[in-house]
Amino acid sequence: MRSPLDWVSGRGLVTRLLITQTLVLVVGLGTAWAVATLVGPPLFHQHLQQGGHSGPPTELKHVEDAFASASLIALGVALAIALVTAFVVSLYLTSRIQRPLAELAGASDAVARGQHVRVAAPRIGSEFDRVATAFNEMADRLDHVEVTRRRLLSDLAHELRTPVATLDGYLEGLEDGVVAWDEETARVLREQTGRLVRLVEDVGDVSRAEEGQLQLDLEDVPVPVLAESAVTSARESFSRKGVDLRLELGSGPRDVVRVDRQRIAQVLSNLLGNALRHTPAGGRVTVAAGREGEDHVVISVTDTGEGIDPHQLGHVFERFYRGDTARDRDHGGSGIGLTISQAIVAAHGGSLTAASDGVGRGARFEVKLPVREDATGAGSAMTVG
Repeated sequence: MRSPLDWVSGRGLVTRLLITQTLVLVVGLGTAWAVATLVGPPLFHQHLQQGGHSGPPTELKHVEDAFASASLIALGVALAIALVTAFVVSLYLTSRIQRPLAELAGASDAVARGQHVRVAAPRIGSEFDRVATAFNEMADRLDHVEVTRRRLLSDLAHELRTPVATLDGYLEGLEDGVVAWDEETARVLREQTGRLVRLVEDVGDVSRAEEGQLQLDLEDVPVPVLAESAVTSARESFSRKGVDLRLELGSGPRDVVRVDRQRIAQVLSNLLGNALRHTPAGGRVTVAAGREGEDHVVISVTDTGEGIDPHQLGHVFERFYRGDTARDRDHGGSGIGLTISQAIVAAHGGSLTAASDGVGRGARFEVKLPVREDATGAGSAMTVG
């Protein structure tokens, strides 16, 4: 069985406002009637007696009846005026509220259908303005997610297409006897399967990192150890390309961070690999480590390479984003190394940021990590070429 509240909630806004105000008026009128009926006549009779008004009982009865009738008529007129006023106020309020609500409902349906729609602030109260602002922000985020999703699917399809097509071509050649099974064929097949495995692992890593499900094996590690290990691991690949790799330490052994050493090594490896891909032979990449304030250390990777366009700088950490898609695919990057790196650093309570003065003017990536609370002081600066 439905309650009166259920019946009211199923009506339109105008009806609900009018019914609500009518209920309030009826309750108020009933209270006033009860007071006027039960308290008014005896009190009026008492005042008549105190005022010395004496006369036949029929006359006093007539006066008291007249008082009661006048009170009821006054209450009835007041109720009628109040109902008319409530109806007018309800119409006014709903005319001000219904239009922005209808616009918001229509915009919600449009956004659900994938359309780019925004709503204007209704200017009928700060609460409604905040709802409109929140809706527009939500719609902007949904648009951004949709664009990212489409680009992700497109780039992921392209990443899979190349190794799958290569594998299919070689397998067909082997079946037809056109391609011989030799060391070169095995190398190509291993490279392509390795590329697929790496792509799957990268996608899995970034998904786990963004969902906060990374398993971190935390330990106290001096900052110079992290920087030196990263440079040592990458030096050979830099030498082969003819890019100068330098290490500048402004942190000493007392600058200690609590991190997963393997994960941070992965971050620095990604940053160094990215710098190497975009720095031509004869260029320079510098890894620097030093204190920033009392609570953080910064490990930076700065190159003199191709740089980043200012319009692209805000997108470099997005999954599969590339400023020059064809160029980066030729370089072999999966397009999510920076995304993984940023998520790993965030899981350590730090941040990863990018900066560039423009195309052709190099780029700088900074890893900021919190220092152990009991770590004080800094070592002497040194540079390793």
